This record gives sequence, structure tokens and C-alpha cells, in this order.
Amino acid sequence: MESEKKTKGKKFLRNILITIGGIVVVLVIAYLIYNRHMHYEIEPHESYNVDVMDQEGRSYSDYSTVYMTKDISPEGLMRAYDALGVEVTGKVAVKLSTGEAGNPNHLDPQLIKDLVHRVDGTIVECNTAYSGSKRLETEMHMQVAKDHGFTDIAEVDIMDRDGHMVIPVEGGTILSENWVGQNLANYDSVLVLTHFKGHPMGGFGGALKNISIGIASNEGKVRIHSGGKMTKPTITKAALITNQDVFTGAMAEAAKSVYDYEGHGEKIVFISVMNRMSVDCDCVSEPAEVDMHDIGIFASLDPVALDQACIDKVFEAEDGGSLQNRILSKNGLHILSHAEEIGFGNRTYQLIDIDED
Repeated sequence: MESEKKTKGKKFLRNILITIGGIVVVLVIAYLIYNRHMHYEIEPHESYNVDVMDQEGRSYSDYSTVYMTKDISPEGLMRAYDALGVEVTGKVAVKLSTGEAGNPNHLDPQLIKDLVHRVDGTIVECNTAYSGSKRLETEMHMQVAKDHGFTDIAEVDIMDRDGHMVIPVEGGTILSENWVGQNLANYDSVLVLTHFKGHPMGGFGGALKNISIGIASNEGKVRIHSGGKMTKPTITKAALITNQDVFTGAMAEAAKSVYDYEGHGEKIVFISVMNRMSVDCDCVSEPAEVDMHDIGIFASLDPVALDQACIDKVFEAEDGGSLQNRILSKNGLHILSHAEEIGFGNRTYQLIDIDED
């Protein structure tokens, strides 16, 4: 009787160990598959300034023009806009980030006020899609815009307050459509004002992010973050299942869809301000400290060239180490390489210093 109990006990223990072993094997296999799915190769930085490329003997077939001034002032911003040689007309949307509550690094309303008034623009935004945000819903978002001083200088329109509209993605390999704030249809042209900075998920936030994630509706943001697989918040859940290159590639494709929607670039212009740069985005309520010097204002009709020019300035900066590491750690440069792969813009650019002119 005693030996029978011992035998049963051993069998029970053996079955427990076999079960635990099976679970461990399954978990290990799942972990290996997940790691392989989430793996991405870091793309190294190279300058795409034609002057640098000429010196290094690197060839290129085409390039875009980017204008620069070191004068970060209302007058400097106006001169950067004038350098583009075009005027946004009709009912003008001024796309910017109103910044998360508690974040002081967003564009200063007093810096942009004169230009916004000149184009008689309406400041436009879309609601966020991450938990804890004070801009998750329209009413709260408008309060943040007011607190940050944007409603003092212009009308503010949360473009997805009443939902989204679908625009096509031409030539995409990840997305076939992009869900944007439906009020985008109410505007004749767009002036994109971007505060260039780092980003905890994308590596950096530039013009491409401003018109992809920034113009996407609440649900559209989740679609981009998940490579078109999810539509319901939050972004954090989407990030858990999405390869980084799929996410940044989807941003490039969403940005192209907005650019194409605006007359294939005929009705949209881009200006980026490189000041108060942290490794964190304006969407972070308590960002890391600013540890890089202010550089200037950059403008272009090509958002890919504009982002590349800003990136190159970061990698030229002696105090740019933190932001450089953030960009590379998230393979942020993939948004630029993928944009070129799908026929959107040029990474290669000529930089014209309008201060010297």
C-alpha cells in the first residue's frame, strides 16, 4: 500500500514537471518568435547635404532645396517662409503640435503669431491615442491649447472632433489607406509648423511625423502604430505587436498620403524650428531636460529633405549625443529611407543659408 502511494506520488510529480517543462518550451519558442518579429537593423547616419556628398565623391541624381536661418524669431520665421517663394492660399490650416499638458517645449505662440496672422490661418490638430494624455478627447485638448496660448493667437480646430475620413495611400507597402481628421477637407492649403525634437517611439519628431501621426485621427494614429492592423487605442498596445520598421514605414506612407491629398505637394509647405530640443517629444508631459543648443529655422517644399537636413544638423552638433542616440536606438532614419523607397521626396538636399544671402 505504501509503495503504491509512493508510485502515484512519483507519477504525479513527473506529470507536474512535464507540464511545467512544456509550458517553459512554449514560452521560449514564443519569445524567440516575438524577438525575431520585432527585430530591426539600425541604419547608420550619413549626411545627404549635396556639399558633403560632393566632397565625399558620392553620387546623386536629384535633390531638393532646404532654406535655413539661425534667427529664431518671428522675423526669422517670416523670412524662412518667404524664401520658399510660394504662398499658401484660401482657407489655410496651420498644422502644429499644441504640446502635452506640462510640457514647455512646444512652439511658442508668440514666435509663430505673425506668420499665422499673415496667412490668416486656423491652427489644426487631432486628438491623441495614448493613455494618460490630456489631449485624448476634444474638450480636454482644447483646454490644453488654451493653456499653452494657442487660442489667444488664432482659432483652433481639432480636426477629428466629429470623426475621420479615409484617404488613399499610393505606392505603399504597409498601408493602403490613411484615416485622418475629417475636417482636413475644409481647408484649401496647409502650412506645417514643426518643432523638431526627439521622440520616445519614433526616434525623432519632424515634418513627416507632424503630417502622419499629427493629422491622423485618434483611430488613425493606432492604425499607423500597428501597421494597419489595429484601430482602437491605445498606441502602447499597438507598439507591443508591431515591428519598429513597420511603424516608421507606416508613418512615411501616411505622410505621403497627406502630401498627395494636398495636390501632390502643391498646397502644402513645411517649416521646422530646431530649438528647445529634448530626446522626448512635445507629447510627453514630463520630458527629459533640453541638453542641446538651439540651431535655427528650416523650410522646404519637400518634408523628406527637410527632416534629413535637421537630422544632419543634429549629427553635426557636438552636444547632440543624447538625441543622436535616441534617433539611432529607435532606427528613426528608416522613415526617411522608406519614404524614398516609395517615391516620396528626396533625402538629398541643397542647404541655402538665407542669413548669408
